[in-house]
Amino acid sequence: MSATTVKRDWPARAAVLMCALALAVAATAVRAEEPPAAGVQWSALNPGQRQLLKQFEGQWSQLPPERQAALAKGSSRWLAMTPAQRDESKQRFERWKALPPEQREQMRDRWRQFKSLPPDQQAHIRENFQKFHQLTPEQRQRLRDRWKQMTPEQRRRLRERAHEHHIH
Repeated sequence: MSATTVKRDWPARAAVLMCALALAVAATAVRAEEPPAAGVQWSALNPGQRQLLKQFEGQWSQLPPERQAALAKGSSRWLAMTPAQRDESKQRFERWKALPPEQREQMRDRWRQFKSLPPDQQAHIRENFQKFHQLTPEQRQRLRDRWKQMTPEQRRRLRERAHEHHIH
């Protein structure tokens, strides 16, 4: 690889590394209450993962096992993505970095709450999330506006009805 290629590819490599790190940090933070993951030997990583994570090679054995596992999983996911998915992931990471720390912590808390739900409730939430994102932007905005106009009591009743509908 020429010096020109390295210079030209540096921003892309940096973005890839930042995304892998973000996945690892988020996974480690969210899974703090899960049992510790087994460590991953550097030699157990495939060549693509080793290339993506090469800046960690010298310190890999000193990383906590959870961090090794999160980096390995994140790099595997990254390598399985299409270029469009990688671009989307980079954009999400940039939005994540731009959030205030309090909002990121609130999102981590919500993720922990979600992960603590039974699998059927998680599936129901995912299904509703997909339905919401299939709406047009105008329809989504109308729903948001309607939600904002509701009183806390109306919101609570709506949640209860949705929960009862899901159970039956």
